[in-house]
Amino acid sequence: MTIAVCCVAVFKRLHLPPILAYLFAGILAGPQILVLFAHPQEMHLLAEVGIVFLLFSLGLEFSLPKLLAMRSLVFGVGAGQMITTTFIFTLVPYFFGLSLSASIIIGGTLALSSTAIVIKQATEMGILNNRRTQLAISILLFQDLAVVPFLIAIPLLASSGDTSIALALGQALLKGIFVIAFLMSVGKWLLPWLFREVARTRTDELFVLTTILVALLAGGITYYFGLSMALGAFLAGMMLGESQYKYQLEADIRPFRDILMGLFFVTVGMQLNLYALWDNLFTICLGVLALMVVKIGLVRLASLLVQTDAVDGWSAGVKLCQIGEFSFVIAALATQYGVLTSEQSSVIVSMGIISMALTPWLMENSVKIARYLVSNNADALVEEIPLDTSSLAKHVVICGFGRVGQSVARMLKMEGIHFVAIDMDPVRVHESRNAGEPVLFGDASQRDILDSAQVSTASLILVTFDETEKAKQVITQTHQIKPDVDVMVRTKRDYHLEGLYNAGANQVVPELQEGSLMLISQVLHYAGVPMSRILKRVRAERKGRYDHLHGFYPGETTEITYGTEDKLEFIHAVVLSSHASCIGKKIKDIDFARLRVSVKGLRRNGKELIDPDLEAVLQPHDVLVIAGKPRRVERAERRLLEDS
Repeated sequence: MTIAVCCVAVFKRLHLPPILAYLFAGILAGPQILVLFAHPQEMHLLAEVGIVFLLFSLGLEFSLPKLLAMRSLVFGVGAGQMITTTFIFTLVPYFFGLSLSASIIIGGTLALSSTAIVIKQATEMGILNNRRTQLAISILLFQDLAVVPFLIAIPLLASSGDTSIALALGQALLKGIFVIAFLMSVGKWLLPWLFREVARTRTDELFVLTTILVALLAGGITYYFGLSMALGAFLAGMMLGESQYKYQLEADIRPFRDILMGLFFVTVGMQLNLYALWDNLFTICLGVLALMVVKIGLVRLASLLVQTDAVDGWSAGVKLCQIGEFSFVIAALATQYGVLTSEQSSVIVSMGIISMALTPWLMENSVKIARYLVSNNADALVEEIPLDTSSLAKHVVICGFGRVGQSVARMLKMEGIHFVAIDMDPVRVHESRNAGEPVLFGDASQRDILDSAQVSTASLILVTFDETEKAKQVITQTHQIKPDVDVMVRTKRDYHLEGLYNAGANQVVPELQEGSLMLISQVLHYAGVPMSRILKRVRAERKGRYDHLHGFYPGETTEITYGTEDKLEFIHAVVLSSHASCIGKKIKDIDFARLRVSVKGLRRNGKELIDPDLEAVLQPHDVLVIAGKPRRVERAERRLLEDS
């Protein structure tokens, strides 16, 4: 546990996913390095409980009606991917002389992907409900179902040889159908009544214990019949997905799920045989590369069955190109029954851990990789619809045609103002061009693209994407083409204002401040302030670069990251004791300008002075309100209170 905590802390500081920290902790604690656990397989059952809770949580998100609505994805794309991938990866070892039984097991293990990593990473990234992730999860659900026949067939393959493969798979299928039907019946009729009775007791502990018990019992039933524990937990969660207790169940299970999931990844790291990895390093690395390329291509091929978007299909393939955690279970069972040798099993585990370690980065960049893979085709599609910009003049160039850019374009169109947009998303450009929108595909920070948009004759350049460095490049390139053109930039946070203005922007619109300004306008209107005064105040705030909207009082829930600690502006009230070094000095003598903080106000004898006189002499028990970046505020407070 100590190793895991330290690894997670270090990896988090390096902005690396916790999954990699758990894998690294397992490698350290495993039998090859620190030997804290000489037999890591003994912890496997406990670690598998983490997967049980994970799949129970996933089941809550996928109710039966939702699963039925996704049947074309689960049983179409999922089945297509599993069958074709297993078939191809079965042919390779069979071609090199392995038995048919061993080849099928290897093909099945390599066809599976990691439900645990993909779902956990997707949840942390907040992309669980988008189209490409739903496609990946549909394939994972079928893969989890496909684990069942393999787990049942392995003992039969070992005892009867190659001739019993069809019989073994048939028995596994019948057993799986019976158990699934039984659990779904119990879940539909018994579980809602059970949780309704538990909820009436209004006892939090009983609700939590019942949730854990249901997840473990469902997993235990499927495990008793030789199926995956995770499958039973998923079915139980799915039956409760439509109940009113869904969100409370998810909240109750989350702490146990996260802790045990961490333990699972630690045990995965322990299974890495460093000696086998070193002896077969080239083969394993080449195998991982080939595995990922083939699986990405096959997922994209399977996605064609439902005519999904090209970017979504490639992105789902990138998410699923690793080896799954159930592959380790199948490999271990096959080794136990003599279907695979220990060396073959070690190679599979090594490939699996390496591919798992690469998965967090691949998931974070899956959309970029997918767009790169389809960019050539997208360019051709865009070129099918010619766009003539040569006659444009006094128009608006919109850099970024996302939701903000499209909203601006609609308003411009309503006013009869010509515009041309630039966007890097090939699918969005293709869709927009098909609808008749004047959109160019390309990088708006490139001069050639700006020339194509006729920036030299434009009246305004609008940058809508929230990428500060790229926005600065757009400003620079634009002013090189037309120095006097107005450039307006949209940004989410106010701490980018100064840098964008220094880069040459004429107007920077921070979403947070503008949203607050609109809210303030409504509040003042309902409070009875005349509209003319409201408009005057709004114009003054914009002209003063939102001076009165900068800064806030920090609290316990204020999140400060490494990227924002020097960009946020805090407001802090400094209480001046009778021993403070600044007592008796005038405000102007403190030299706040050199400290790079500003004075927002002064409270004296319970009265507030919003704009205190700089000649005012500071007295004991005064409260001086200052604003600035966190470190500067701390430095100014020390200057006010301590002797220089």
